[in-house]
Parts: sequence; structure tokens; C-alpha cells
Amino acid sequence: MTDFEGLRALVTGGASGIGRATAELLAGRGAQVAVLDLDPSSVEKPLLGFRADVTDDTSVRTAVESAMEALGGLDILVNNAGIGAQGTVEDNDDDEWRRVFDVNVLGMVRAARAALPHLRRSEHAAIVNTCSIAATAGLPQRALYSATKGAVYSLTLAMAADHVREGVRVNCVNPGTADTPWIGRLLDRASDPAAERAALEARQPSGRLVSAAEVAGAIAYLASPLSGATTGTSLAVDGGMQGLRLRPVGR
Repeated sequence: MTDFEGLRALVTGGASGIGRATAELLAGRGAQVAVLDLDPSSVEKPLLGFRADVTDDTSVRTAVESAMEALGGLDILVNNAGIGAQGTVEDNDDDEWRRVFDVNVLGMVRAARAALPHLRRSEHAAIVNTCSIAATAGLPQRALYSATKGAVYSLTLAMAADHVREGVRVNCVNPGTADTPWIGRLLDRASDPAAERAALEARQPSGRLVSAAEVAGAIAYLASPLSGATTGTSLAVDGGMQGLRLRPVGR
């Protein structure tokens, strides 16, 4: 499939997990892809790697400009960089709230702000934000993380309204619990990793974690010129977690 032939894409947080899977998928479907990451050392051709700290506006702008010089323009921004957080509203202090919002929300703002002048010159401009099921469903022990992803969801809608007449589509994906390095680290810290993984799998109707490749496929769908009439949309990739209410097994 070559629906991205001739297009240029930028993926933040693209050196691992969902970002890496997305960058590789877009490249495999014909796009030229640049990855922005705190540590792009593992990025290999045909991907291009650039170091960027999404909490630093100068760092983001410098990396975006370097990527644009290498790509010769920009058609797609995948705003994927983000971090996790655990706990109730009482469990994290103000500094941690600021830190996670700085990465998960303002990081997307900085990347979009730097990319938009280039995207406006594209005939197939698209931004896809990595949001979460946590934006639309109440999850225990995820107050801070959920708050940031709720902001990303609202930001997506507002950006879609602001930029639709400029020819820039803005959408987001809402993954369920995805099998990523962050989840791996969370499980490593659990007192019973096997039981914790089983609990995470059981809360998704599909009975398993979402794969990074499945989220990447949804991002590619929203970014593709074939989805040119789709903007202001959130696409759940959650094994049915948001919309399905299954009866317990045996009932």
C-alpha cells in the first residue's frame, strides 16, 4: 500500500512504542519520516532521527526546522510524545502535575505551533494526536494522566475547528491499555506482575492489551489523504473498552 507516497511526516516520541510503530508504518507505506525524540539514537534508515525535548520550545522549533530541511516540507504531524502517571488526585504534588501537563499537553502545543507554518503549505495536511481511553472513561489511579488526556481530546477538537479552513485536518486516537515500554515498566514495579497484567487485560472486552501496531494503523488511517473528509474525530483503539458492556462469562 503506497497511499503516503510523496508525503512527509514528523512523529514525536517516535523512537519507541506507538511512535516507533507509527513511523515505521508510514515509511513502509511510502512516506518520508522524521522522528523527534529525547533519545533518537536507535532510529535507523529510512527514518530520520532528531533530538528534541517537547518541554522546551526552542528545542522543538530547532528540531522541526532541521527535520523540514531534511524532508523538504511537511504534510503530517503525529503528536505522540507523552508520559504516564499513576495515583488519585491526592497522590501527586503540584510539581508532578505541572511536569506531566508540560509533556502531555504543552508538548503537543509546541510541536503543532512549530509545524503549522509548514503544514499550511501542504495539499494533504493532517495532525494526529495520541490521546487515550482515559480521556473519556473514568479509570482508577489515573487522575493526573486522565486530566492531561482529557485536555488533549478538547485540544484536538479546538484545533480542528481553528485550522479546517486552512486545509489542516486534526484528529486523535484513543488507545486502551497498550502494550508499550511504559506499561512494561509499570508491570515490573507491581508486587505481582502477572496478576497486574491479567487485570489490565481483563478490563478490555477483547481480553488483551492493545498492540502498538494496532494504534499505528489507526493513526495512519486518520493521517492518510484517503481520510480527507475526517477532522475533529477521536478514534477508539481500545478492544471495545469505551463502548461495550459485556455480561460476565457464563451468564
